[in-house]
Parts: sequence; structure tokens; C-alpha cells
Amino acid sequence: MSYIPKIDDYVIWDRGRWGKDEGWVYFYDEDYITIETGVKPRPECKYTNGHAKHKMVHTLLLCHNAYWKELKYVKSRSSPFIQLCFDFVND
Repeated sequence: MSYIPKIDDYVIWDRGRWGKDEGWVYFYDEDYITIETGVKPRPECKYTNGHAKHKMVHTLLLCHNAYWKELKYVKSRSSPFIQLCFDFVND
């Protein structure tokens, strides 16, 4: 059985002569995933004036399901979002 990625899995995508990319699975759909390859603080700007809802800029790489066979699973992390939702439901 081939690997089916899940959100919060850390994967390495070996694309042969095009190099390797690695990061956390950020989004999952049956057709594709996105892999978070970088995160950096969002710069201040005159439009958000320090009130940006999202404080970080995420760099995401799209990986269609035809290429999941090229992914190497490394590890998983618990998602704080899932935990918060679980805690909210149980309150």
C-alpha cells in the first residue's frame, strides 16, 4: 500500500534531478496536498497597520496525488488546531 499523507506529517519529496523539498503537510485533499516549506514573519505594512489577522507568511508547495509515491514520511506532530477544536467540543 502506498503512503497517503495527512495534515501535520513531515515529508521529504525527492524529485530526482529537480532536487528535494521537505516540510509539513499543511493542506490535504484527495487530489493534492500542500507542503509548507517555509514560514517567516509578515512584514508591517501601511494597510494592516499592525492589525494583520495572520502574523506569518507561509510558503507552500503543491503536490498532486500522482507524485505521492515520491514522498518519504519522516514524522508527525500533533496539530494545535485539532487539539483546540477537541477541547472546545468537550467544554
